[in-house]
Amino acid sequence: MMLMAERQLKILGMIQDNGSVQVEELAKKLDVSHMTIRRDLEKLQKDGLIERCHGGAVNKTEVNYAVKSVSNHTQKEKIALKAAEFIRGGTTIFLDAGTTTYEIAKHIMEYENMTVVTNDLEVALLLKSSRVELFICGGYIQKSTGSAVGYYATQMMENFRFDMGFFGAAAINEEFHVLTPTIDKAFLKRQLAHQCQQSFLVVDNSKFNRQGMNFINKLSDYTGIITDHEFKETEKTLLRKEGARIITV
Repeated sequence: MMLMAERQLKILGMIQDNGSVQVEELAKKLDVSHMTIRRDLEKLQKDGLIERCHGGAVNKTEVNYAVKSVSNHTQKEKIALKAAEFIRGGTTIFLDAGTTTYEIAKHIMEYENMTVVTNDLEVALLLKSSRVELFICGGYIQKSTGSAVGYYATQMMENFRFDMGFFGAAAINEEFHVLTPTIDKAFLKRQLAHQCQQSFLVVDNSKFNRQGMNFINKLSDYTGIITDHEFKETEKTLLRKEGARIITV
């Protein structure tokens, strides 16, 4: 029989892989009672690792930068290449924290008369050796992702205006709501998208059909969604009605 600690590690792994889990699903896969699963989830929530939701749990922490940088790397490169087609010299752009936006940054290293603002330490370090004018957002640093978030970040960024912005996301659920585990990050992302004349969500297929605690935006709130995700025809019809523009790579 599986030890409690081993079982809870498996539960954590499933939540990190899928963004969320259901009690019934966990009970079947781990061959234990619903009550046992609920006790496990209560313990994991008490330890600050997950957040309970109706019928299950969602991820409370984000995958660290090192893991994200190698996950779906080829897809991220393709998405970044497509995103770069929309970028012109002489503009001011915002690059959100994330490994896909890091790939976008590689394509603008030689641009002149361009201003880039980012809240990602890795993106800033990369662009430090580029030709672009560079601003980095201050504030509390979420060490696992290397991104600036929180009150000071929000205050610094509120007066900026951008020609375009490129945003990542931790999760997109079945209703096409863009979600993140971190409330400070959700607020900052939502605010900055409104400060861009054009805003693009850059997300690979792994971010879809996942859950997160905090709502950021709907897909239709962005100028375009650049992704390798394959939508069903019914989903395409629904998204068109909502005004979402899907740019497939």
